[in-house]
Amino acid sequence: MPRQSFRRPRLAALAVMLMGSVALASCATPTPYQPAVGAGQYRTGYWDEQVDGDHFRVSFAGNSLTSRETVERYLLYRAAELTLQHGFDHFVLVSRDTETRTETYVDSRWGSRFGGGFGSWRPYWRWYRPRFGWRSWDPFFDDPFDRDFDVRTINRYEAMAEIVVGKGPKPTGNVRAFDAREVVERLGPGIVLPKEK
Repeated sequence: MPRQSFRRPRLAALAVMLMGSVALASCATPTPYQPAVGAGQYRTGYWDEQVDGDHFRVSFAGNSLTSRETVERYLLYRAAELTLQHGFDHFVLVSRDTETRTETYVDSRWGSRFGGGFGSWRPYWRWYRPRFGWRSWDPFFDDPFDRDFDVRTINRYEAMAEIVVGKGPKPTGNVRAFDAREVVERLGPGIVLPKEK
């Protein structure tokens, strides 16, 4: 009996670790074509709203692993899908924009200190690296090209459009007009849906 009491906490801990690793792995993939999840600047997926009878606003936001091309393709696909869902045949892009959110991360903790000989200011930086501990750099004694930190820039894209939907064939001569069925047929094979849980 005592051995079983030790197994249950271990199994529970193993289950928690497994669920955590699955959750982490799901974050390490590009945003699939799905309704929006999250909130604020961390919202990913598509969302839309009907402004009036034939006028809609459509948006799609991706995570840091989703390319700009994919975000814009998913926006166009959502506009076509929305058009068909409401019983229309074509849509016209009234306006369209893609926003880029850029964040830069420095993989170290920087600090500076004042001091030095005779009370004067002396530039000096310290930072913390988990594997190496506290490090420092002094412009008078250290090599200026010896960099012990990483800089990462991450881009996230969000595409937005306003569309007007209509029935019948698309207006000829308007490059912003799309046949909804044709868009769904052509872009559909490249659309990545979320994995079923």
